Amino acid sequence: MLLLTAAGVSTPVASVVPRTPVAWAGVSPRPDPAPAPAPAGTPVPDRTTPAAARLWPVGVHPTVVRGWEPPATPYGPGHRGVDLAAAPGDLVRAVAAGRVTFAGRVAGRGVVSVELAGTGAPPLRTTYEPVRASVRTGDTVRPGEVLGVLEPPTAHCAGPCLHWGLRRGETYLNPLSLLPPWLLRVGPSRLLRVEGVPLP
Repeated sequence: MLLLTAAGVSTPVASVVPRTPVAWAGVSPRPDPAPAPAPAGTPVPDRTTPAAARLWPVGVHPTVVRGWEPPATPYGPGHRGVDLAAAPGDLVRAVAAGRVTFAGRVAGRGVVSVELAGTGAPPLRTTYEPVRASVRTGDTVRPGEVLGVLEPPTAHCAGPCLHWGLRRGETYLNPLSLLPPWLLRVGPSRLLRVEGVPLP
């Protein structure tokens, strides 16, 4: 047992440290506040998906016009990716380093698929469509490298959008889970007042 010593008197710590909160000056202790809810569109943490992305595939912080809706069964209805608002001709970029495993057309739409480096076995694979590719199958890409440009809208979205998907093997995952928290934050930037800093 630890002892506090003052003026030659030893007192057990347990006798001076209260075991329950104490009300000081008539103020009752308050419980810790509940954590703030996550912003809308924030994915539920997925421990199998590393936050490997370094940027959004289009724009700086595009609007998610349709989110991730995982199907109840492998062949059931759902939305196996997210749709991001963008304009035809916008640059589509690789969100992380990897290797292009497909760059071509599927059912009349341009599709680019990138296998992400260092994401386990089987590796994560992102898909982007509709994209007019400027890369070829087998190319290695860096984060932010241009994969192509967004093509005119298809029937998939009501307006122009990029469909961004993510898979590990045959399992579809939420591509937003690739983004670190600082990229998922929403709302305008704010200037904070700093005291005691001299003006230049």
